[in-house]
Amino acid sequence: MTADVESVFRAEYGRAVAVLVRFLGDIDLAEEAVQDAFTVAVRTWPDKGVPPSPAGWIITTARNRAIDRLRREAGRDARHAEAARLYAADPPAEEGPVRDDRLRLIFTCCHPALAVPAQVALTLRLLGGLGTAQIARAFLVPEPTMAQRLVRAKAKIRNAGIPYRVPRDADLPDRLRGVLAVVYLIYNEGYDGDPGLCAEAVRLARLLAELMPDEPEVTGLLALLLLTESRRPARTDADGALVPLPEQDRSRWDRTLIAEGQDLVRRCLRRGRPGPYQIQAAINAVHSDAPSAEATDWGQIRQLYDQLMALAPSPVVALNRAVAVAETEGAEPALALVDALDLDGYHVFHAVHADLLRRLGRTAEALDAYDRALALAPGPAERRYLERRRRELVT
Repeated sequence: MTADVESVFRAEYGRAVAVLVRFLGDIDLAEEAVQDAFTVAVRTWPDKGVPPSPAGWIITTARNRAIDRLRREAGRDARHAEAARLYAADPPAEEGPVRDDRLRLIFTCCHPALAVPAQVALTLRLLGGLGTAQIARAFLVPEPTMAQRLVRAKAKIRNAGIPYRVPRDADLPDRLRGVLAVVYLIYNEGYDGDPGLCAEAVRLARLLAELMPDEPEVTGLLALLLLTESRRPARTDADGALVPLPEQDRSRWDRTLIAEGQDLVRRCLRRGRPGPYQIQAAINAVHSDAPSAEATDWGQIRQLYDQLMALAPSPVVALNRAVAVAETEGAEPALALVDALDLDGYHVFHAVHADLLRRLGRTAEALDAYDRALALAPGPAERRYLERRRRELVT
């Protein structure tokens, strides 16, 4: 894929699929048509140049490809008639409480008939244009497992006759858990190197906050994303290596985003209805309050992780809690907690393991853990950081 097409793909794939779903009423057909349009772009843009409105070109080309596909099935009278209707029609008017096409697609896919992991995986595939391997990494499962989940999710939508329509106001809360998970994972996927995905996740979180202002977990998610995004300028060094939070130059943090995020956290606290995203936002607020790494209130962070483990226990939460334990009780009790976790396919697990072993003077084991982390690291920033830490042990 050329650089121009790749840039448009990252920025516009999700919106193009969302617009086509609204126009066609068929997720599979919309996805295939958008993929066809980008294939045409790869062939034609290098010679003819990028059109003045690349996103509009993709959507128009995808619409025409979908209509052509229906017409090729001319033996099926109903499909041919549908193609003729679509060719003459304008996109249907937006209806219902959700007016943003991408947000509409998220709510549409997060149907309660699907398990939440299937909702999230399918929406990441359609909205973010993420490959199966990327989605599998986000869920910490093997790629074949995720491929099967995606196939089953689409089959269930098709076989159960689940309609592709925007839910009513009354249906929104029941779909909220999956929607929040989708937006959060879109942000996480971008955090490893695609600022555009992060910006899109923040945009969607803001729209959600406008749509559902009385849902504290929506406010909590927006606060979490803003506080995390505030550290982006300090997250890598001049060589592109990851700079972990304790080593970051805090003068480079975006104070405007921090102020907005902290204000949202305070709003959540006043409501007294804690949830996982609110607690994670509160943890990030504690970090952003500290003028230096040494001044961080690790005791409060440990208490918040205890609360998070009670509300939404997971191996990743337990790993993060172990980091707080290391700061409050020492490396040895933290290592015992980490050793009990089953996260062998997660590079951060091995990086934390290596750091704790390093602190305890167990150099040979730490080197092995760094090697495991390096083998799993998703991007160059993480690899450069891990390579530096490993070199420090042998020099």
